[in-house]
Amino acid sequence: MDKVMMNDGKWNTALIKERLQNQDAEFREMLLDVYVDSQQIEYQRKRYYEAIETFEENYGVGEIEIYSAPGRSEIGGNHTDHQHGQVLAAAINLDAIAIVRPINQLIVEIISDGYDKVVVNLNALEKQEEEQETTTALIKGVLAGLQKQGYVLGGFQAYITSDVLIGAGLSSSAAYETLIGTIVSGLYNRGCVSAVTIAEIGQFAENEYFGKPCGLMDQMACSVGSLVHIDFADIKSPIIEKLEMDIEHYGYSLCITDTKGSHADLTSDYAAIPLEMKQIAAFFGKDVLNDITREQVLENMAQLRKQAGDRAVLRALHFFNENTRVEQEVQAIQAGDIQTFLMQVKASGDSSYKYLQNIYSNADVKQQNMSLALMLSEMVLGNQGVCRVHGGGFAGTIQAFVKNEIVDNYKRQMNQVFGEDACKVLKIRKYGGMKIL
Repeated sequence: MDKVMMNDGKWNTALIKERLQNQDAEFREMLLDVYVDSQQIEYQRKRYYEAIETFEENYGVGEIEIYSAPGRSEIGGNHTDHQHGQVLAAAINLDAIAIVRPINQLIVEIISDGYDKVVVNLNALEKQEEEQETTTALIKGVLAGLQKQGYVLGGFQAYITSDVLIGAGLSSSAAYETLIGTIVSGLYNRGCVSAVTIAEIGQFAENEYFGKPCGLMDQMACSVGSLVHIDFADIKSPIIEKLEMDIEHYGYSLCITDTKGSHADLTSDYAAIPLEMKQIAAFFGKDVLNDITREQVLENMAQLRKQAGDRAVLRALHFFNENTRVEQEVQAIQAGDIQTFLMQVKASGDSSYKYLQNIYSNADVKQQNMSLALMLSEMVLGNQGVCRVHGGGFAGTIQAFVKNEIVDNYKRQMNQVFGEDACKVLKIRKYGGMKIL
């Protein structure tokens, strides 16, 4: 790994705070390596300092380790992962960080910024139905998944703070799961738990303990890092291909806008997508859409419409076309063909709106934050950028690739409608879950 290595000895809270406070050049170089954007360095320096202070207030001074896990931005492959399809995703320079200390007790104590302390007994990792959709469920699920696969568990204390926007489609929960897995790997397994395994365990935690039927893309992108093309055809051994793309080289910036839509009561909307897709696959005796072909759906459309309904058919056809788009995006990146890449990004957004239909909930048609954000984006961008739904949809975030010369105007227009700092310019981060110190 080519990151700045600073973990060649023991680090204590006082020493790290001193070096951060003195704006130590080595620390600044490390932060730039991880967060990419030079304009973020002062923010990150203060953020790390304050996180260590909060850890000291709760757990005392002394030796610590620091871990990080990024959020992710889906570039292509909207709702394809749970059907064993293909995705294109990138780790971003928003992350969750943890100040950590191992302890000689079989408990895990975690204080997450803004939340009460969670204490998990390592001898009691059984799933509890009343803990569904809680932070406790995520933590226990990751620990139970690691234990199930034969990895060593041990106690630790941690303070976690995250700037991955919650509910904004940037995978704050996947970043959190990746962070817990990376901590246990670093503290008790010599850092030997692979990024792929940590991602799979994160999905297990979210599916089985938290109670959300997500695919594997979010966890994989957060854990692996960089810009990655993932083919889930063999779900036990997904094919992961790292790609290089400097979007700024082509004169564009990656922007996301949090439309501030509520994710409350949307679980059924999210769950209906894989459910309906699997109904189409089941017609042919298969579990997922990747086990059938688009031609089979087209040839049997009359019967499929009667059995599963029109929306299920539309969503299935979106899956097949979206898989092809991912392949075309990857080819365009490898060829340095930015215009073809952007054309496929726009086509992905159009298909998600018209055929996948995950832009707003039919249960509340008056609330259409994302529809409005997409329309405004197209009006502002004209032929100087493209936009699409970002992540699971229904509420949350849109994504846009914006010509650099109009980024300031684009941000201003989106912030006027959706609130101050709703629109952010992101960078692609080359690292997934990692030990910082």
